[in-house]
Amino acid sequence: MFETTIAGSLPKPDWLAEPEKLWPQWKQAGDSLRQAKADATMLWIKAQEDAGLDIIGDGEQARQHFVHGFLEQVEGIDFENKVKMGIRNNRYDAMVPQVVAKLRLKGRVHAMEAQLLRAHTKKKTKFTLPGPMTIVDTVADRFYGEGKEGRIQMAMAFAELLNQEALALQADGIDIIQFDEPAFNVYMEDAADWGVKALERAALGLTCTTAVHICYGYGIQANVDWKNTLGHEWRQYEKVFPALAKSSIQQVSLECFHSHVPMDLIALLKGKDVMVGVIDVASDVIETPEEVADTIGKALQFVSKDRLFPCTNCGMAPMDRETAQAKLKALVAGSALAIERLAQH
Repeated sequence: MFETTIAGSLPKPDWLAEPEKLWPQWKQAGDSLRQAKADATMLWIKAQEDAGLDIIGDGEQARQHFVHGFLEQVEGIDFENKVKMGIRNNRYDAMVPQVVAKLRLKGRVHAMEAQLLRAHTKKKTKFTLPGPMTIVDTVADRFYGEGKEGRIQMAMAFAELLNQEALALQADGIDIIQFDEPAFNVYMEDAADWGVKALERAALGLTCTTAVHICYGYGIQANVDWKNTLGHEWRQYEKVFPALAKSSIQQVSLECFHSHVPMDLIALLKGKDVMVGVIDVASDVIETPEEVADTIGKALQFVSKDRLFPCTNCGMAPMDRETAQAKLKALVAGSALAIERLAQH
């Protein structure tokens, strides 16, 4: 009950990359970079185990960014000539690569870190991939064409490639494969219309557990500013949860603590496991076990205890290491307290 896990990313050590940045520059190159990525992955596997987490991830240590880490292994993408583009409905600008030809995987994408993860923990493992709709929102298209049809065609092309890597990750022994779709909270109608279909294409044929993470973003200033415009109630989930409830995806990860998401929206996910975000990634304040247990208690009104997985709201990539480690311990302590409280009733 209440198996604890992270949304995905963890801070990179400062000997690997620039600290506390969402798009950090690597501090190594070539073989040294490959070794440093592996070392950082091992470091965080151990740190998650030490914190007491039940489901362990790779911390996304080998990727500069959760989307571009996948795209670097895709043919048909020009990384040399990045362009500035507004992403997430122009919430913030990013330098993005351009899709210039038919898409094809160059080979395996995450074999090194997935195999390290499987070899070095006896616990359940989770691996994250960007969702197709979010990839489409994080590249400039120079090939598939303008308008909705072009976006759908490109999303399905990426979904096929994601599926190839996901099937390989499953063969590596990964227990849960999670697709990250923050774009679902931005383009709600499209998400319900074709985003979930593309997601299901990415998960086609998987027999391991499948999950999707939908958040309001990392704790960077652009996201904090955006959240301040969303009003007293954040009801974006209301648009896409019914479509996800009908889908084949088994788990849904959502943001709860310090958000204005009405808890009753969880009821729209009937029949799904729910990863309930109980750790705020936009604040350096460490949650108390009581706060974590309180959030779990509120969520239990709308999801059964065997389907609730306490989690972080989003990734922790831009956070400092010490804070992230303390928050992981709070996640575990709060989940244990929630179990205690249940036993007393």
